[in-house]
Amino acid sequence: MKKCLLAYLGLVALCAGGIALFLHAGALRTVGITSPLPVPPPAASPASGSLAILLLQIILISLAAKGMGALFRRLRQPAVVGEMFAGLLLGPSVFGAVAPGPFHFFFAPATLGPLYLLSQLGIILFLFAVGAELDPAHLRHRLPLAIGVSHASIVVPYLFGVGFAFFTYRELAPAGISFISFALFLGIAMSITAFPVLARILSERGLSGTPLGIVALTCAALNDLTAWILLALVIAVAQAHGSTLAHPAWVVIGAVALGLLLFGVIRPLLRHLLRRPGTLSKGAIATGLLLFALACAVATEKLGLHPLFGAFLAGILAASLPEIAEIRRAVVGQVQEFGGALLLPLFFAFTGLRTELPRLDTLRIWELCLVLIALAVAGKWGGTYLAARTAGMARGEASALGILMNTRGLMELVVLNIGYDLGIIPPVLFSMLIVMALATTLMTGPLLDRALKGRESF
Repeated sequence: MKKCLLAYLGLVALCAGGIALFLHAGALRTVGITSPLPVPPPAASPASGSLAILLLQIILISLAAKGMGALFRRLRQPAVVGEMFAGLLLGPSVFGAVAPGPFHFFFAPATLGPLYLLSQLGIILFLFAVGAELDPAHLRHRLPLAIGVSHASIVVPYLFGVGFAFFTYRELAPAGISFISFALFLGIAMSITAFPVLARILSERGLSGTPLGIVALTCAALNDLTAWILLALVIAVAQAHGSTLAHPAWVVIGAVALGLLLFGVIRPLLRHLLRRPGTLSKGAIATGLLLFALACAVATEKLGLHPLFGAFLAGILAASLPEIAEIRRAVVGQVQEFGGALLLPLFFAFTGLRTELPRLDTLRIWELCLVLIALAVAGKWGGTYLAARTAGMARGEASALGILMNTRGLMELVVLNIGYDLGIIPPVLFSMLIVMALATTLMTGPLLDRALKGRESF
């Protein structure tokens, strides 16, 4: 145990030192450059477009998502991966190139405002469901092992992401974005694990209740928690003016205060109220959970963070209330059914509209894209494998865990859209990172099947 702790601390310290060196060296080359205020997403006005166009957009997107989801299930991939591809196919890279007339009819820039707002509502509800599915029992089981593996699967790819930013800052970063903001965000983008997609892969292969499945779910849950905290700090830094850190400090203080309010005051009050039988009906509790998620989203947006953080926190709070476990599961099921069928495909489509693969039009860009994918895989798989082997896992099981943690999927798309909205990443890098997210998610299933072949003990 002592050996594992020393190895864990050594790996974290080594990667943290490397990250600090890259940030210091990069900042010296970009003195005087500061990050602008967040840029609003294009065509986000709720008044633009018409109801008829919005309804046609929803119909087209839903049909494409269902069709691609069914196709990918036949290919032994999660349906959500097919829905991600459907969004890409509906964007300018495919639909816009093949049929520019119909594309501009369905997705004219002036009509995208309502679609954007609905897609944001869908992703807010989705993040609430993700938080509400973080089973405290999973987090407690094998916690020391999960902490070491989870943090290793963050710090190693984070180091690779910051290193990639150091060598490509002048080539890829938008004008006016500081190296610190650019590098910190790329580190986050390389470190994400898609907890929902991973859970679905484990479930479809009957691994959810196995030792490997339990460790993977726990590591992914801790990974998401840590990554979202880091992303909150990155957003605070990116929105700072000048060289002062006063604004990020206030954002962090506000976020900590909100967390203390939620879990130190509101949670005990709710538990006291819920212990009194007959106080609230099931319908009132279900409605209250959704309204509470929206209220928390508003609170984090007002703090200078993204509303998704608030929805995620509301989900975690709901998961920590055993008194309403049955109602929470029902609400999460309804949110996933409604959101998965209607609202999440809108988010995929909006992401696809932002992805412009024709921008990847030079050999140099594709070289950088391949390097990005290689670093993402090496960092995530390698960091997980090293930590798992140090903790005593067998070679094959450690490799399988690394493959699972390399799944990025939908969570990566959420993070990339936040970076795009803030103006931290330009369209060409956004497209490169989308390709990376899809590639690392697609390889999970086949590589996992190969790693687990003949190893029933997992």
